[in-house]
Amino acid sequence: MVTAAIAALAVADGQRVAVVKPAQTGVSADEPGDVAEVVRLSGAGTAREYARYPEPLAPATAARRAGMAPVRPAEVAAEVAELASTHDLVLVEGAGGLLVRFDDEGATLADIAWSLSAPLLVVAEAGLGTLNATALTTEVAEGRGLHSAGVVIGSWPAGPGLAEQTNLHDLPVVAGAPLLGVLPEASAGVPASEFRQRARRWLSPVFGGEFDADAFVRSGCAQ
Repeated sequence: MVTAAIAALAVADGQRVAVVKPAQTGVSADEPGDVAEVVRLSGAGTAREYARYPEPLAPATAARRAGMAPVRPAEVAAEVAELASTHDLVLVEGAGGLLVRFDDEGATLADIAWSLSAPLLVVAEAGLGTLNATALTTEVAEGRGLHSAGVVIGSWPAGPGLAEQTNLHDLPVVAGAPLLGVLPEASAGVPASEFRQRARRWLSPVFGGEFDADAFVRSGCAQ
């Protein structure tokens, strides 16, 4: 729901926002996908989904098993660049992580980001294992010439334990990038109007929000 929160703040500030999902998996043709949920929660005016595969697998695997064409990052990047010419903000949401494959040749979200010279926002888990996953993601990004703008915790528990609280200190260190927000668990379950209001508390001023990372780290609890 991080994409929806960022989009909600941008829309509230009068920006023209487009949301792009290169590959949606695990959703049938007649079901709403992730971009539909982002639009519902944020009010973003433009949404694009470039491929949909029925099984909840990595896009390359899902495409192969369904006998469908895979996502081609160069084509997605070209369409994102076109959207950028008519929008103030274009958000591209991945599917599982930076190096999850779109095709059998190994193309990934990193290739789209590199083609566009776009910054990355790492959405991290709150608990055990997140430090390693976040460090690996940012290290790979740096090695590919990509810039990590920051980290947002995508689901903060109502009752954080020791691991979650100490990770607040350590995530920015291992990422080499600031903590730019924390979304509480089940944030998608609130009504859209409430989601849009609360998003400002969840995200940093970088996105037009009011989130204070230092204050949150000191408190160690959801705001």
